[in-house]
Amino acid sequence: MEHTEKERKGKVWLAGAGPGDASLLTLKAARLIEKADVIVYDALISAETLSRIPEKKEVIYVGKHAGDHPVPQEEINRILVREAEKGKQVLRLKGGDPFVFGRGGEELELLIRAGIPFEIVPGVTSAAAVPAYAGIPVTHRDYASSFHVITGHARKGGRVDLDFPALVRLKGTLVFLMGLSAMEFLLNGLTEAGMDPDTPAAVLENGTCAGQRRVTATVGTLKEASDRAGIKTPAIIVVGKVCALSSQMHWAEDRVLGGRQFLVTRPRQSSSSLAERLRDLGAQVIEMPAIRTEPICPNRRLREALETFGTHADQEWLVFTSPAGADLFFDQLMELGMDLRSLLVRGAEVRIAAIGSGTAAALGKRGLIPDLVPRVYSAAALGEALAETAAEGSRITVARAEKGSEELLPPLLKAGLDVDDIPLYRTLYETHPLLKDRIRELLEQGRIDAVTFTSASTVRGFTGAVECADYTGIRAVCIGEQTAAEAAKYGMQIQVSDQASMDAMVGKIVELFGKDSGQ
Repeated sequence: MEHTEKERKGKVWLAGAGPGDASLLTLKAARLIEKADVIVYDALISAETLSRIPEKKEVIYVGKHAGDHPVPQEEINRILVREAEKGKQVLRLKGGDPFVFGRGGEELELLIRAGIPFEIVPGVTSAAAVPAYAGIPVTHRDYASSFHVITGHARKGGRVDLDFPALVRLKGTLVFLMGLSAMEFLLNGLTEAGMDPDTPAAVLENGTCAGQRRVTATVGTLKEASDRAGIKTPAIIVVGKVCALSSQMHWAEDRVLGGRQFLVTRPRQSSSSLAERLRDLGAQVIEMPAIRTEPICPNRRLREALETFGTHADQEWLVFTSPAGADLFFDQLMELGMDLRSLLVRGAEVRIAAIGSGTAAALGKRGLIPDLVPRVYSAAALGEALAETAAEGSRITVARAEKGSEELLPPLLKAGLDVDDIPLYRTLYETHPLLKDRIRELLEQGRIDAVTFTSASTVRGFTGAVECADYTGIRAVCIGEQTAAEAAKYGMQIQVSDQASMDAMVGKIVELFGKDSGQ
């Protein structure tokens, strides 16, 4: 997205975001989400995909639902031209593929007239992906040698104008997009044109996403079956012999966490291994960066502590209480023009403690193996383990957040240890406004099965961002008792992992929400 002379006027990328599952986002679309100056997006962009948009990114919502067009298409076209003429790199993010009934051609026409440079980024279309997630191959050598994508949605005030006899003669798979409200008309049109009413058919709701549903029947019975199941938009209709294969080939909902949706809160700077592991088990995962760590800089207290480290006692400890703290410690060490050699050559026996396995892993990436990791991953357990392990008269240097847990220091002080508590960073609470609103809506609709919390800070960040009137309906899966105590303040329904680790968090979620959990 380099700004060349030719592109000084700005440029528009018209990109498909796929049908909802964020893992179906193309690599190019994902890169453009990071690089664009402004993102113009639709209502059908899933919350999971929206959670990939960086915090400070400028966004413009132009959502449209069937029969409800808060931003007319003509205005969307003008927005794209206006933003590009400001010299911005504009990403127009549309559900599915922009050229498969996405009105992408109309948006390009105005860009061409205005002389705005553009590129097209195809997306995975729901016409193929949604049937695939329902176990329906749109083509199969034994059943259908072609498939045809048809709009079931008419222009406002008009009527769907289709050549039903021609569609019947095709003898291929018919995929109707945006046709739920016209289902009866479409199915009657096919039977009146000569299609056997016993031809297999299906309606697929919310395809590729959590809570996707499929109803399979025949052309003659699908409308009744759909109404009985209460199918709602977004949904597509598939007609053809291949629909009968879904009873054998269904797979998406069969995964351990298939059909489930979780909200994973995390620090903005860290990627979430928990989110990826839940996705691998079939869940849809919205990642919500609820907190951000900001280093204290300049950090006079850290400089002073490091300059004299190793000179206070025969044994000195460096203590880390989070992966972020471990990373920031070494970043600030570099900023101060120091490295580990300067801390290890002053005579003291240097030992290292970590609050848990995640912090130990962060230290391991720096070539350090902690001497102490408590069996229970909490500040209180760390303090007690240190008090028992450290030699009498040892110096304890704690590198952590400015407002760290109050449970760490009392055991150390009670043991008579010399403690220097150094604030490395501040914890700030923030979440992109567009994600706040969507998450609040999903929570109110009961479409998020649980929210995961890995620290008390993420609880505070979540509640500060989402600002629900009532948190009592939220199921919270917490990494430890201290985190659970913070969630309990808001009346959440709490479950605590058996250990303070990602493995235990995943295990608890599978126990509660997996296919054999009975939930």
